[in-house]
Amino acid sequence: MNNAIYNFQLPANEPVLEYKNESPERKQLEAEIQKQILNPIEIPLIIGGKEVRTSQTGQVRMPHNHSHVLATYYKATEKEVQMAIDSSLAAHRIWSDLSWTVRASILLKAAELISGKYRAVMNAATMLGQSKNMYQAEIDSVCETIDFLKFNAYFVSQIYEMQPRSAFNQLNKMEFRPLEGFVFTVSPFNFTSIASNLNMAPVMMGNVTVWKPATTSLLSNYYLMKIFQEAGLPDGVINFVPGSGALIGKVALASPDLAGIHFTGSNQTFNYLWKEVASQLPHYKSYPRLIGETGGKNFIFVHPTAEPKEVAVNAYRGAFEYQGQKCSAVSRMYVPVSLWPEVKEELIRISEDAEMGDILDPINFINAVIDEGSFDNCMNYIDYAKDSAEAEIIAGGKGNKSVGYYVEPTLIVTTNPKFKSMEEEIFGPVLTIFVYEDKKLQETINLCNTTSPYGLTGAVFARDRVAASAMCEQLRYAAGNFYINDKPTGAIVGLQPFGGSRASGTNDKAGGEFNLIRWISPRTIKETFQPATEYRYCYMME
Repeated sequence: MNNAIYNFQLPANEPVLEYKNESPERKQLEAEIQKQILNPIEIPLIIGGKEVRTSQTGQVRMPHNHSHVLATYYKATEKEVQMAIDSSLAAHRIWSDLSWTVRASILLKAAELISGKYRAVMNAATMLGQSKNMYQAEIDSVCETIDFLKFNAYFVSQIYEMQPRSAFNQLNKMEFRPLEGFVFTVSPFNFTSIASNLNMAPVMMGNVTVWKPATTSLLSNYYLMKIFQEAGLPDGVINFVPGSGALIGKVALASPDLAGIHFTGSNQTFNYLWKEVASQLPHYKSYPRLIGETGGKNFIFVHPTAEPKEVAVNAYRGAFEYQGQKCSAVSRMYVPVSLWPEVKEELIRISEDAEMGDILDPINFINAVIDEGSFDNCMNYIDYAKDSAEAEIIAGGKGNKSVGYYVEPTLIVTTNPKFKSMEEEIFGPVLTIFVYEDKKLQETINLCNTTSPYGLTGAVFARDRVAASAMCEQLRYAAGNFYINDKPTGAIVGLQPFGGSRASGTNDKAGGEFNLIRWISPRTIKETFQPATEYRYCYMME
């Protein structure tokens, strides 16, 4: 038996490749993109390590060219969902009893496969299936995915070192058990790395999962699943089950073995799952753990001492990178009237310069939104602003879905701080700006804090560092990830654990120890060396 105590060093974050013209990584990526375009694939269910095909199918299409089919996928019926649950439970004993260092080695191998052999595959699949440009794909499907895998192995080593003291005549130990049952994972379209972590975080702690991937990210998620298998993940530990969320959720939540839900998606869906679980509590073997990151109405608040160009550049990037489809994307901004002319001028200049179009052209900063439903939703808000006397569109405002789902990055200026697009989550390239009077700074900070039910990310810009600190304190619960003089997007694993509270979720901070701890059920074990042989207390025997 190898009883060595392993020392996992703090890893470095995966370097972001630059993909300059004629670079080796650029050539490899472009070749892989063409390969995936020209060779549509089948995406089966993967249950117990085996590929499963059903009579129901759907198609994976490119958002930026929706006439092109990338893959045909198979949809689960209730039968296959139950098969996945049974498969996960069968794998639970073997996986949970396996040495945690073996589990960690599988995660680390998956990270190495993505870093090298499958880097171009993951980037190409994310670019084509989710309409990300090469930079956005690189920082997500490769770098952040690798960081989650490597840092989770390190954080687990820190968690397992937490042991209680032992006193005279006793030995105290803490056993970190996985949850009893299976974890139902529901992943979003917008980040391939989140899809990976929603499964691999609980898996690292010895759990098993039934995975419902987003239909609009199936291509990259399928390749992820195949990489996990190649890395040595035993059959049944993760079960890949595409299909109807309502159908899969109904079967999963009806199982008495549901141990937890790991979720990223809409506030509405997470609320539904929570209510369904609550209504069935007596049915479960234990209280399911509900870990969710949901919506956001993220803000930038500009202090009168801020630098206008810094505000404009970071607002544009924070609002419109990946078409505003990041959970952390800026969607409302508060600017003092004294700075507004300069901020406005720079925002319009960037808007006129930034290109929009197909991901195949690297000059395009903006690409397509994910599907027709998203396109229509964005245009509804834009049209609402066009028809309102309380709003003015100063850039963008147009959309075209004839070839791909393209929505121009749109800047709305409103005179009403409670305007519809200041309050409601849009999840698209729409930024609404309220210009406030400098003398009403405190009043506007209060507005920022109370306008939205969400509390995910936010940023303040100020050269006055004391003022920035005061705003940070006043907006204490308005954002789980708070930024000073930076855009409120781009949290890095190991540096800024990510998550929000209020209506934005349970704030269990992916990318840190907090999330991993939620996937264990500790057991305290006390061993006494010399058990008592007398029932009376000492003073009773005097």
